[in-house]
Amino acid sequence: MEKVVVAYSGGLDTSYCVKYLQHELNLEVHSVLVNTGGFSENELKLVEQKAYDMGVASHTNTNILETYYQKAIKYMIFGNVLKNNTYPLSVSAERVFQAIEVVEYAKKVGAKYIAHGSTGAGNDQVRFDMIFQTLAPEIEIITPIRDLKLSRQEEIAYLKKHGVDYPWSKAKYSINKGIWGTSIGGVETLTSHQGLPEEAYPSQLEKSSPTNIKLHFKKGELVGLNDELDSPVNTILKLEEIASKYAIGRDIHVGDTIVGIKGRVGFEAAAAVVTIKAHHLLEKHVLSKWQQNLKEQLGSWYGMLLHDGLYFEPVMRNIEAFLEDAQKTVTGEVFITLKPYHFSLNGIESKHDLMKSKFGEYGETNKAWTAEEAKGFIKILGTSNKIYHSVNSEL
Repeated sequence: MEKVVVAYSGGLDTSYCVKYLQHELNLEVHSVLVNTGGFSENELKLVEQKAYDMGVASHTNTNILETYYQKAIKYMIFGNVLKNNTYPLSVSAERVFQAIEVVEYAKKVGAKYIAHGSTGAGNDQVRFDMIFQTLAPEIEIITPIRDLKLSRQEEIAYLKKHGVDYPWSKAKYSINKGIWGTSIGGVETLTSHQGLPEEAYPSQLEKSSPTNIKLHFKKGELVGLNDELDSPVNTILKLEEIASKYAIGRDIHVGDTIVGIKGRVGFEAAAAVVTIKAHHLLEKHVLSKWQQNLKEQLGSWYGMLLHDGLYFEPVMRNIEAFLEDAQKTVTGEVFITLKPYHFSLNGIESKHDLMKSKFGEYGETNKAWTAEEAKGFIKILGTSNKIYHSVNSEL
């Protein structure tokens, strides 16, 4: 039998794929779950057991947290990436790296086919297919849900026919969780005016008294929390544990999908939003005016390209090189107060702080030039404006 690798989550769509591939295409099915921080150990065991109950030839759970951080999250922090000034790419970025892992596993087991459960109306089909086509053009892609345009009830009926009768009760909200945040879709996000209710968010408000925390950055990377230094991944997980109890990082993202339609999705991303905002504040103190200006543009482009699944576009490596080089002085501590539903950035400490200069204090004292020099500078700076308005006085 020829082999197929299924990107498997244990949900209805991917479970349908397993049975369809077995019974309709007579393929030997191998399933792989790529964990980017959304599954507990117990949940991983349950998914594995379900996969074997479905009759797969093999199943593997792979954890790519460190890889995902090094190849994406790190640069999203460096670039202060918030798509449309809102969304930290909580789920969209991880799909690229899940796809890469699935391809590598397919090559390892010698699969002729790769299958995934994406529909024809979303972004994930683009991200998965583009990565598969780029890294393994010789492997054929099978997408039963997209190709057959199946309803949920049709999938359930097919599975029952083949002896699979799990309680596929449709949750009111679609939840996708990872280390960089959780996306939430529901009936409200299909409208243009409704917000998500409190109960839609997986993390509920547990703390009301403000808490002061300190984040440690080294060359742009988050390496510590409250004087406890650790790896960036572990520090992000610790920050999420603390900040999520304040229901911080909630919002609804409205954006242009890869397939050309507008879309809304709710999300909660406490650690991601706090980290990006803290990192940005530190950069304001330690980077030059033009470093910040160019970084803002490149960070926006990086986020757009990553969102659209274009991770292997060569310009991404160029942008990453710039972002990393710009982090040489982004070292220091950021002081933050966590509060219910929001947080305050209080300030920073860094040996690279450009406010600590001998030239003067803004709006207070001047130590670097005389009053006459200031007047001459202002006069010259305004020359181009004077010329334009004198020539075009009638406008």
